[in-house]
Amino acid sequence: MTATTAPTLAPAGSQTTNPVAARRRPVPAAIPTSRLLKVELRKMFDTRSGTWLMASIGILAVLATTAVILFGPEADQTYDNFGAAVGFPMVIILPIVAALSVTSEWSQRSGLTTFTLVPHRGRVITAKLVVAAAVGVVAMVFALAVGALGNLVGAAIAGIDPVWDISVTQALTITLATVLNMLIGFMLGVLIRNSPGAIVAYFVYNFALAPLSMVLAASQTWWRDLQPWMDFNFTQGALFEGDLTGQQWSQLGVTGLFWLVIPLAVGLLLIRRSEVK
Repeated sequence: MTATTAPTLAPAGSQTTNPVAARRRPVPAAIPTSRLLKVELRKMFDTRSGTWLMASIGILAVLATTAVILFGPEADQTYDNFGAAVGFPMVIILPIVAALSVTSEWSQRSGLTTFTLVPHRGRVITAKLVVAAAVGVVAMVFALAVGALGNLVGAAIAGIDPVWDISVTQALTITLATVLNMLIGFMLGVLIRNSPGAIVAYFVYNFALAPLSMVLAASQTWWRDLQPWMDFNFTQGALFEGDLTGQQWSQLGVTGLFWLVIPLAVGLLLIRRSEVK
């Protein structure tokens, strides 16, 4: 009589997993930061809203320059006025672009893919922040270049010498003001994570709180004294004049800490656990 033995089943995974082979299995390399920056830059422009917002900057720049040439008196044909005419639409549009670069991950649910490919959300948000700041700098270079061209054309048409009344220092501080304003939009996007909410919050901050602060300062002495230390919009205004004093830099730092750095830090803490729905 032949004895038969039932096959013994090894514990799950003991026969199929080789410890040595597992140790030798290659680990996928992390996505490089340069690729993250390229992706975030592309995402800022390849959506319908991003495309039209950036296109509107160029269109409005041409229209503003043409308006100054055609309707501005000779006394207003200066580099400062041309640069201001081109830069004003950017003050409105660029912060919206920065906010949408963050809120789109939640509003369009693209974060489900983004945060799956790059689980470390801090890297993604940092890449978005760097791209937003870089776009702000490039946009200001574009504004200054278009302003310079408009100044030359306007002076030639009017038959006057071009007036170059923006110094290098002032151009740098104006660029800094533009980037800070763009980062306000970025901060609101991180903090609110909803496109309509972030846009409304930016317009309230820039076009409701700022005039209210000016009216209050004109009528209340106590706020007039506190405004340079509490109103970020007010302290940013000094950047457009150039050559800030040490006290003005201190005021910019204090208000920037209160209105930009602290809310951004809170938003970054919340975004780490925020569910993409």
